[in-house]
Amino acid sequence: MEHHPAAAWLAEAATAAGRQGGPGMLRYVLLVMIVGCVLAAWFLLRGYRRKDD
Repeated sequence: MEHHPAAAWLAEAATAAGRQGGPGMLRYVLLVMIVGCVLAAWFLLRGYRRKDD
């Protein structure tokens, strides 16, 4: 593994960030996370419903 100066490492990290998903991908990840949390809460909380007949 070769040594990279800090400035070169930061420049490479900045250019790599542009090649990543971008803000649209973040929206999808957050949306899936929120939907997953809602479904998990619904699944867990439905077991606590009382059936008073």
